[in-house]
This record gives sequence, structure tokens and C-alpha cells, in this order.
Amino acid sequence: MRAQVPDDGAEVELFSSDLQRTLRTAEEVAELFGVKPFVDRRLREKSYGEAGGKPQEWLDRRFVPPPAVGERMDHDEGVEGSETKDAWAQRIYTAMDEILHNPCEHQIIVTHGGSLTFVVASWIKMPIELAGYASFRAPSGSITTLGEDDFFHNRQVLNLSDTRHLDSAQAA
Repeated sequence: MRAQVPDDGAEVELFSSDLQRTLRTAEEVAELFGVKPFVDRRLREKSYGEAGGKPQEWLDRRFVPPPAVGERMDHDEGVEGSETKDAWAQRIYTAMDEILHNPCEHQIIVTHGGSLTFVVASWIKMPIELAGYASFRAPSGSITTLGEDDFFHNRQVLNLSDTRHLDSAQAA
């Protein structure tokens, strides 16, 4: 990440989910840039309600996948208290609206692989109602780089789920 952000006093802001594993990563990155992370619970992963803390197989037995065609954003996945895809997207989009309202040149967002879908969808200004089929998945520790060109102000996904830095870290 340090190679992607100039080390010439460029302004950097860092935003993170408040969940422990993500916050630990954010604190490491924040130290690298000499900033303090803004912790935002809206950047959390999807809540699966009563499945929280239970084994994956417990969730798998109850989970009702969304239909191939039809309503996907408000679909009931069959788990009591589970967040709908729409509620999840709404909170990520709201957080992104606030983050992007800041005029900071370099903004770093540390979130979860599933939540990345709505970070990217928000960035490219995809309407939430059209995000039901979108999926920008990312493995843990990967880096996605988003950018906006200075002339047309088009928003771009410059790198999605890049893990090359993990290969070089393991080799060292």
C-alpha cells in the first residue's frame, strides 16, 4: 500500500470496520501512514443474525439462497435476524457517501470480503436496486484500488483483490 500512496506528505484517511480482525489490519496500515483509523460499524460484514458464532454448517443447513431471477435484495435467507442484502447495501452505501464527501486525496477503507461488493458498487455509482447480482469478492488481506481520472471524472476499479503483496511477504 505504501507504494500506491506517495510518501511526500500526501493526505491520507483510513476507515475501518469495528470488528476485531479488520480493526487489527487497519491499525497496522494506519501506523504505516501515521494516521488514526476512523472506526465505522457500518463497514461490517453482513449480519447473519442468530447464526452469529455458530458453525458454518449450522448456517448452511438453514440458508435459503436468493432466486436466480426475481427479488434478490429483500430476499429472506431463512435465518432469524439475518440482514437482507438491501439493508447491508444501504449501510455500506451510506458510509461510502460520507467517506467520499471528505475531500481527502487518498482514502483507505479496511472492510470485509463480502462488504467489498457494495464499496465498489457505491464507488462506481451503481444504483442499489441494480446491485442484486453484483459480487466483487476478495480474499483476506487483498487490496482493491479504486480511482477517478482528473479529466472525465470516471470512476475506475484499477485493481480488484490483488494479493501479490502477500506472496512477497511470504517469500521474505
